[in-house]
Amino acid sequence: MNGIGETRQLDTATRILDAAEALFVEHGFEATSMRMITQRAEVNLAAVNYHFGSKDALFQGVFTRRLTPLTQLAVQNLDRLEAAAQGEPVSVERIMRAFMDAALDIAHDPKRGGVIFVRLLSRTFIEAHPVLRESLPRHYEELVARYAKATAKALPELDAIELQWRLNFAFSAIFNAFAGNNILRLFVIDPVVNARDPRLIATYLVPFVVAGLTAPVTAKGAGSSF
Repeated sequence: MNGIGETRQLDTATRILDAAEALFVEHGFEATSMRMITQRAEVNLAAVNYHFGSKDALFQGVFTRRLTPLTQLAVQNLDRLEAAAQGEPVSVERIMRAFMDAALDIAHDPKRGGVIFVRLLSRTFIEAHPVLRESLPRHYEELVARYAKATAKALPELDAIELQWRLNFAFSAIFNAFAGNNILRLFVIDPVVNARDPRLIATYLVPFVVAGLTAPVTAKGAGSSF
């Protein structure tokens, strides 16, 4: 195949991925139809089937082209912090900022997906779609292990179980916030919270998450008594 043909195929696949990415953010996976994708990408269904084979495979394709830059950047940020610390624990605040800085860098780089992909990634973690349950751990294994290890070193007073609970709550809050969800709209007609500005989200989110992670140790046995 000549170079022109390869370029056209690449352009078609990219248009399909871009269209699917935007629609999944706007409507979610289940509510996004193949017809909506083909209309947005200005291609026919045969083209989608040729490049991806199925809607599930397309969904995975949307993520695989973006996850590697995000995970690499987040790990690199942590690498720099740990190198500078020279064996000493890195503060919880700096650990959390290292991760959120990576997400913000992606959010402000359209070539790597921009804010659309950050919201889609966050939404996917919240909805936990089965299509990605098997593939996401492979992409995030090193990231999760590195950040969990660094946090454990910063908080030696926490046992493994309590640390996992706190990390679960912390990253749930992070992904829910970056997904653009404004829960207050359910209860307040005109809330002042702007859930669409990633940098503003990070400004208020970091101290909130750090406070939760560094709270006093939960009393032994507290989880079994009500």
